[in-house]
Formats: sequence, C-alpha cells, structure tokens
Amino acid sequence: MVTFRLTDVPVDIDRDAARRAAAEELADPKYRDARPNILQQIGQWLGERLEELLNSLSSDVPGGIFGVLLVVALLIVLVVVILLRTGKITRTSRVDRTVFGEKRKSADEYRRSAAEAAAASRFDDAVRDRFRAVVRALEERALLDPRSGRTADEAAAEVGQLLPNVADQLRQGARLFDDVHYGGREGTEAAYRTLTELDERCRRERPVAMAGP
Repeated sequence: MVTFRLTDVPVDIDRDAARRAAAEELADPKYRDARPNILQQIGQWLGERLEELLNSLSSDVPGGIFGVLLVVALLIVLVVVILLRTGKITRTSRVDRTVFGEKRKSADEYRRSAAEAAAASRFDDAVRDRFRAVVRALEERALLDPRSGRTADEAAAEVGQLLPNVADQLRQGARLFDDVHYGGREGTEAAYRTLTELDERCRRERPVAMAGP
C-alpha cells in the first residue's frame, strides 16, 4: 500500500489567488489597528526628511550635527540684528512715533532739559529733547502748526519746503531722533551736537515764499 504525504505534493497557486489571499490576510483588524494614522505617517515622513537634511549638512560642516545647530543659531541671531538695525522689529505704529507726548514744553524748556542731560552724559535724553526743541521752535515761529500726531519725518518734510537750505539737515535730525527714541540706539555726544547746530541754524534761517497752485 502506497501512502502519500500531503506535504510532499507541490501546491501551485497562481498570482490572482495569491493576491486575494494576501488581501484577505491584511484585511484582518489586527493589521489595520497596527498601522499609524495619517498624522503619524506625515510626522514620520517629515522626521525622515529632516534627518536626511541634517545628516547631509553635518557631513560638510565641521563639528557634525552640533556644528549645524551652531550655524543655524548664528543665522537666527544675524537675522534678528539686521531686522533691529533696519527697524523692522522695532517699528511701531505711526501714532507711537510722534515727536511729542501728551504734554508739550516751550522750545527754551526743551533746550535747557537737553543741555542738562548732555552735561550728565545722558545723551539719549539730550538727543530727544534737542530735536523737540527744534520742532517746537518752528511751531512757535508759525512755520509748523502745533498739531498733535506729527512724526519727526513729517516735521522735517514740511519745514524743508519752507527752509530748503536746511532740508537735508532736518531729515538727518529726524533720523537721529527716531533712531534713539524708537530704534533703541544709544544717543551720542556727536548726535547731540549735530542737533544743537541744526537748532541754531533753523533759528537763523528765513522761510522762502511758497509758490501758489
């Protein structure tokens, strides 16, 4: 009597049958539950791309991954410094960049305050008050109307039309004021002296006649 063992008989399964069998197997809930959700898949993909980028950079940068992180940190610091210098970060709204606060003094009072601050080496205050003295003196001469909300640039532009000989110096003075008062830069003795000379020159200048429409 001849006995056949089933394990010795080759089983030939075509591709369609194998595909169906695999699909049925993968349809089992235990496989579906084990798969990561879409967010996990996206996070995994992003993590792999970031790792590839850092690995490619670290191979070219001395210090490996720590060198890359140092370079990135330095770039961030550089961007912040550039933005601060150009006024992108410290730029405030137009209302906040006005020359005067709620209370105004006379031009002479601003001059005395500026001189006292300069004598004490408080050049931030000296620069601020000396430019305010310039603008306030122009208001007192009726070359500017004493309206609120005027910025340093606006004052320089308006007066520059009436006093063209000092138009450039007025624009420079407005920049010095904005740099110190709104840009966070330190006032200097040189800046204070520049504004003092501007104040004296504006007092000597006579307005030109404005052309009619």
